[in-house]
Amino acid sequence: MDRSSIIFSCILFFALGLFSYNLWKIVRNIRLGKSNNRFDQPLKRTKILLKIAFGQTKLFARPVSGILHALVYWGFLVITIGTVEMMVDGVFSLDRSFGVLGRFYDIATASGDVMAVLVLVSCLMFMFRRLFLKIKRFSGKEMKKSSSLDAIVALVIIVLLMVSLLTMNIGYIGLHHESYFGSFPISNFLLPYFDNWNLHLLHDISWWAHIMLVLIFLNELPYSKHFHVVMSIPNVYFSNIENLGKMENMTSVTKEVKLMMDPNADPYATPPADAPPPEAFGAKDVTDLNWVQLMNAYSCTECGRCTSECPANQTGKLLSPRKIMMDTRQRLKEVGKNIDKHGKNYTDNKSLLNDYISTEEIWACTTCNACTQACPLNIDPLSIIVDLRRNLVMEESAAPQELNMMFNNIENNGAPWQFPAADRLKWKDE
Repeated sequence: MDRSSIIFSCILFFALGLFSYNLWKIVRNIRLGKSNNRFDQPLKRTKILLKIAFGQTKLFARPVSGILHALVYWGFLVITIGTVEMMVDGVFSLDRSFGVLGRFYDIATASGDVMAVLVLVSCLMFMFRRLFLKIKRFSGKEMKKSSSLDAIVALVIIVLLMVSLLTMNIGYIGLHHESYFGSFPISNFLLPYFDNWNLHLLHDISWWAHIMLVLIFLNELPYSKHFHVVMSIPNVYFSNIENLGKMENMTSVTKEVKLMMDPNADPYATPPADAPPPEAFGAKDVTDLNWVQLMNAYSCTECGRCTSECPANQTGKLLSPRKIMMDTRQRLKEVGKNIDKHGKNYTDNKSLLNDYISTEEIWACTTCNACTQACPLNIDPLSIIVDLRRNLVMEESAAPQELNMMFNNIENNGAPWQFPAADRLKWKDE
């Protein structure tokens, strides 16, 4: 190994180690959630994964932005092959080590060369939209300046990545003429414009700039909304595959109802002495949610498609499904920092409900499921809203007056209306 390989290896392993450490903390935070059995039907989940995560099909509901985003995503999948090759080359002082793959390498490099241009154009268009077009779903009370800056920084890094990739390819084929590995249609077309350049210097600067930008971007992800680049695949795989937004019955309540309906059940039976204490109903803080819901929070792209489709938000209500996910993520990060600083049993006397999400927000929800249906990653804000409501109703008896009246009517009359069952048909006598 020469000196440059040693320097590169140190930088690479430090960057990968830092990313792994931050990834471990995020996984630790997600595992604070309760269990949720989402390991069933692997074949069906894989089909949905290929269709939604890799196929990007839900994005095409908005064709222009959907196609641009899909091009960026697919471009990164193709270009990742070259990124892995650069890491191998850098560590072992090689040059185009994957060239031994022959025809496959030609296809991969040609695809990467073309996709670099498509990704570059797409990102420039995204930057134009963010800077000069007033897209309504990019705004909202939950959207701070830091979120917009985060998006611009990521786009700039991607633009520089694509430019450095193209110039690196141009330098490579210019230095090797006809004896190079791979196929580079775009770079070959651009090569004549670099006749008077020092191609050796251009290649070396571009190589180092590209790989350093990759490592910088990789370690920026855990602190950014763009972490969905990592989380999108597991999030889609473990999403609800039955009916998006379907409300699941609480196991403890279902068990109680079955006991009530069982004629052979002993109404006076007491639980065994070693039985675990009953769990709280619903959720008040992030640790009351399940791990899939917490993973949803880390997967949110803040694209605003959920909020733009929400009828409550459209009619001026306080609810924003995007804010629900962002608040859940922010609270979960805060809990994680408390664990790092004070230990797992520390409490800061704060909670997701009330301190982050108000009761007005969750009661504005119509449970129509538009947010879950609109999300490109099958994120389910509705499940969090329902669990927060359950806590208010079943733990704190803090339902709105209208709901309390309905509950009383159901208990007394067997129906939500304020008259007994015997009077239900009196309307026909009028």
